[in-house]
Amino acid sequence: MPLGTTIHNIEITLGRGGQLVRVVGAVAKLIAKERKSATLKLPSSLGRARSKCWLGKRPKVRGVVVNHVDHPHGGGEGRAPIGRKRTRNPLRLSCIWKKK
Repeated sequence: MPLGTTIHNIEITLGRGGQLVRVVGAVAKLIAKERKSATLKLPSSLGRARSKCWLGKRPKVRGVVVNHVDHPHGGGEGRAPIGRKRTRNPLRLSCIWKKK
């Protein structure tokens, strides 16, 4: 194979099946060859959660999956509808638009 060839589905040990670069669109590039081994440039691993943290991205927790006391969309058995039936008033004051 000439240098610079793009490769996918790479075996680490002969006969064990492809173990590297198996996802759709991922390719490794052949950068050096020796007798029975080769050096490959593998695709970037920026898909890991730790490196997303290095980029300053924080995880987002959906409000539906937390408890009702933690988020207005949370709580309920199974899949509850999003939100409360009425406007929430944390100070328990009477609202003008509230049904009586």
